Amino acid sequence: MDIDLTPKLAKQVYGGEGGSYHAWCPSELPMLKEGNIGAAKLALTKNGFAFPHYSDSAKVAYVLQGSGVAGIVLPAKDEKVIPIKKGDAIALPFGFVSWWYNKEDTELVVLFLGDTKTAHKAGSFTDMYLTGSNGIFTGFSTEFVSRAWDVDESVAKTLVSSQTAKGIVKLDAGFQMPEPKQGDRDGMVLNCEEAPLDVDIKGGGKVVVLNTKNLPLVGQVGTGADLVRLNGSAMCSPGFSVDSALQVTYIVRGGGRVQVVGPDGKRILEAHLKGGNLFIVPRFCVVSKIGDPDGMEWFSIITTPDPKFTDLAGKVCPWKSLSPQVLQAAFKVSPDVQKQFSSKRNEELTFFPPSN
Repeated sequence: MDIDLTPKLAKQVYGGEGGSYHAWCPSELPMLKEGNIGAAKLALTKNGFAFPHYSDSAKVAYVLQGSGVAGIVLPAKDEKVIPIKKGDAIALPFGFVSWWYNKEDTELVVLFLGDTKTAHKAGSFTDMYLTGSNGIFTGFSTEFVSRAWDVDESVAKTLVSSQTAKGIVKLDAGFQMPEPKQGDRDGMVLNCEEAPLDVDIKGGGKVVVLNTKNLPLVGQVGTGADLVRLNGSAMCSPGFSVDSALQVTYIVRGGGRVQVVGPDGKRILEAHLKGGNLFIVPRFCVVSKIGDPDGMEWFSIITTPDPKFTDLAGKVCPWKSLSPQVLQAAFKVSPDVQKQFSSKRNEELTFFPPSN
């Protein structure tokens, strides 16, 4: 595989006093285009407001930092005003309108990952803003706006030209935005830091999986997700998606080493990961990570709503099911070597704590 898999940081696309929007570019991370995946981050300062907009892609949003409010309108549904906080994963099906607001001192940072097979450009999200200097109102004449929305031409002129900011603005401190409704979180949001753990290995790591069972709306988004915390110097078992899905990984904090091996047995990536990096594991490739002494945390989407992974080391790996004779022949090793190989890792699952 000749494609460059090197982890990359996002670059700012636009921004101002209210915050900024950052994205990963397919020209710098070619697997985005190859895999039809988009990735971006929104950062809002206090009183920062991201205007209502459509997106050309279904997404999973993950709150990396801070707390705030998300306004979500699904097709033919009423607006949901959702309180959001660090660790929240939000399923955003195709055809949604969203806006985002931060009223707190701490910067609100939201990660967006999604499938771009329906997108204007492969590997990139295109947002269509309803207002602002690049909003759809600015492209229509006052006559069309006046007739479409049945308002006077003077009102139409105001609607077309009054908002000069692009995408994000800082609101006045006294401006009253809609109050969030706790009930609006139901069925829309799962907090990955508070959800029951799917994997919990002492000294190794922890995993929460986002799927159609705990957040049914991801079935409409078409991607599952997980939050993984790898302990210091622990190892994540080599594994791969048996349903041939892509895995898109954002490093939330910490760092560590990663190796990816392709189906032809060749190593296609070896790199040191750090917070803010994004990298993509291609279909039918095996990935393993070893955390730095401080550990590593990452959030991933997988391009299927109910992903299936197989570990190639540990208690339930396929080696444990194969007969000794098959292993001896396949590896071309003696029975003694095969026995030593088969006798190890009989208790561990997914994560291997550092050896003493």
